Amino acid sequence: MKFDIKLQNHFWFWGVYFSLNFLRWGAYFDNYEYSFKSNLIEFALHIPLVYFNLFVLVPRYVLKSKYFAYAFALLLSLMGVYLLKTGMTYFMISENIWPEANRDYQPFEINHIVAVCIGELYVLAMASSIYLTLTWLKERDRNRALREEQFKIKLKYLKNQIQPHFFFNTLNNLYSLSLESSDKVPNVIIKLSKLMEYVLYDIEGNKLVPLIKEIDYIQNYIEIEKLRFEDVEVNINLESNIDEVKVPPLVFISLIENAFKHGGLNNKRLRIKINCKVVDDFLRFEIINNFVLSPSFNKTKGIGLTNTKKRLKLIFKNNYSLEHQVKFNFYIIRLQIPIYNED
Repeated sequence: MKFDIKLQNHFWFWGVYFSLNFLRWGAYFDNYEYSFKSNLIEFALHIPLVYFNLFVLVPRYVLKSKYFAYAFALLLSLMGVYLLKTGMTYFMISENIWPEANRDYQPFEINHIVAVCIGELYVLAMASSIYLTLTWLKERDRNRALREEQFKIKLKYLKNQIQPHFFFNTLNNLYSLSLESSDKVPNVIIKLSKLMEYVLYDIEGNKLVPLIKEIDYIQNYIEIEKLRFEDVEVNINLESNIDEVKVPPLVFISLIENAFKHGGLNNKRLRIKINCKVVDDFLRFEIINNFVLSPSFNKTKGIGLTNTKKRLKLIFKNNYSLEHQVKFNFYIIRLQIPIYNED
């Protein structure tokens, strides 16, 4: 164990405790000089015992489950404190070593030994409990901060995996068009630059972004994807006012990519419909695309969709739903997430 509490707080604790004890016993004996001297002796023993217990006995024995060894070591420590306290009181303050008892006691009488040991155990328990509680609270906060940092790192890792995956596919498309000397190349480059600007600058470091910007990002993405298909039609239907709604960045793009990937696999005519609406405190995002089932179709395949599921779990825990189904000749995927409004 180590000092997890600022040194000045240790001084404050012992200073306040000494002052209260001094005033208490000074009033009891109506002798503040005696109270001051006796408390000096007691606290000169209390303090080393408390820290010896916290930083030597507890780590060496209690944390290693050596409880009998700890009890024996603590008993020896208490006997040492008794000898020192009794001797110092007798020779430095008064031959009456226990004035609270209202009669003269001699050293090593059993009642006096028990009383001194109980008093030391009281101080030991109180000081150690306060210290260990504060240390535990600080460690709890540290672990919480560490978990939050790990959460941010993992979330950023998953988000960053989606981006290279998408840009890799786009660059492949651009390369194919350049080989054909297509006049579409400049337009693709412009759209791609807008996508990169959004990813590199607009969402960097943001946990949430306006939904309207995500929709713009999706539309730019769709324009690029349209270059790959001979006949594609995409309709985006916004059924609610989304101006103030915020969502995690890039949470929908893998779902859109999935529609193009599997919907256009064996389709010359690709039709995609995107519905977006707010219901109560949730955003419902639905994608429907025509679909031709093939042996190569795999609903769980794709790093983008897999990472989206992981991100949703991290961000929303169980407060979301992601469903997909094949109905007739259509593939339908529905995502429902909590919404965040601008304050």
